[in-house]
Amino acid sequence: MAEDKKRTGGVLVIGLGRFGGAIANTLDRLGHEVLAVEKNPDLVQFWSGRVPVIEADLTNPDAVSQVGAREFGVAVVGVGTSLEASVLITGNLVDIGVPQIWAKAISNEHARILQRIGAHHVVLPEADAGNRVAHLVSGKLLDYIEVEDGFTIVKMRPPRETQGFTIGQSQIRKRYGVTVIGVKPPGEDFVYATEETRISANDLLIVSGHSDLLERFAARP
Repeated sequence: MAEDKKRTGGVLVIGLGRFGGAIANTLDRLGHEVLAVEKNPDLVQFWSGRVPVIEADLTNPDAVSQVGAREFGVAVVGVGTSLEASVLITGNLVDIGVPQIWAKAISNEHARILQRIGAHHVVLPEADAGNRVAHLVSGKLLDYIEVEDGFTIVKMRPPRETQGFTIGQSQIRKRYGVTVIGVKPPGEDFVYATEETRISANDLLIVSGHSDLLERFAARP
């Protein structure tokens, strides 16, 4: 019973490059239990005092046991530049049964290997960032988050034809196949949208739907 409690909390972050460092720092700042593990002594020294960190090489199964990796509910493998190290560390975490393993990949091939050996979530940060920026620079979107299978949430300015009308009057979902889920008037908080919510020219919209439909909606003058 005590072990079950341990396994539900705490995040083990392995590798303190830009990706792992940002995750460890943010989780620590948000008040989560975090332990960072890094084999480079210079990085250990840099992060010491900022986040809980120890020096160890988790490609070694003995080191995995020594840092108590089994007690963490989540592990993040932020090692990306060395495919061999990434795979070995992820495999070691799978072997001891860490409930949730997030792993960074630097290519689609790398991602497939991590998935095959048992990583629960694989992240391609550079590819994801490139995809997001491509959508932002090519249109009128202010922010873009693809959730899964094309379902996307965006932040955007309202097309001119919707300005001054309620969402119900504009029939946005019927005409464009997307859903306005939130509206932020200037200087005010975001509010959940209803059919009676009136859209003004200076509002920000949070809109969900398939990426292709959202691009078309955002491209309206």
